Amino acid sequence: MTGNLPMRLGTAACLAVSGYVHAELYVHGYRVIPFVGPAFLVQAGGSFAIAVLLALGGPVLLRLAAAGLALGALGGFAVSRTVGLFGFTEHGLQPAPEALVSLLAEAAVLVLLGVSHLLARRRRETPGAVA
Repeated sequence: MTGNLPMRLGTAACLAVSGYVHAELYVHGYRVIPFVGPAFLVQAGGSFAIAVLLALGGPVLLRLAAAGLALGALGGFAVSRTVGLFGFTEHGLQPAPEALVSLLAEAAVLVLLGVSHLLARRRRETPGAVA
């Protein structure tokens, strides 16, 4: 995967933080919640795997997977605080501080991916730019 190494590593780190938060919540109680518990485990595992692969480099598909994981986590967060997710609801930024840390990490993943995409596009459009 070509691209800016600091951006790629930053994205990987933020994705790993999101994975850690989901793993921590799974271990400390969410594992007993039907559907939601296993979803937290899948989110954690996927986040860790994609974070490692992003850090090592690889195809653009990894960035899309990272964006999908972040968007999925943010979507699940929103649904669990509005209409509920398979009967599971939470309120505000609970559990604290995990909810806020997760939100910030997932938003950062999307911001870093967006900036990385714009920088790569600018390099492609600039004649004589070094990739």
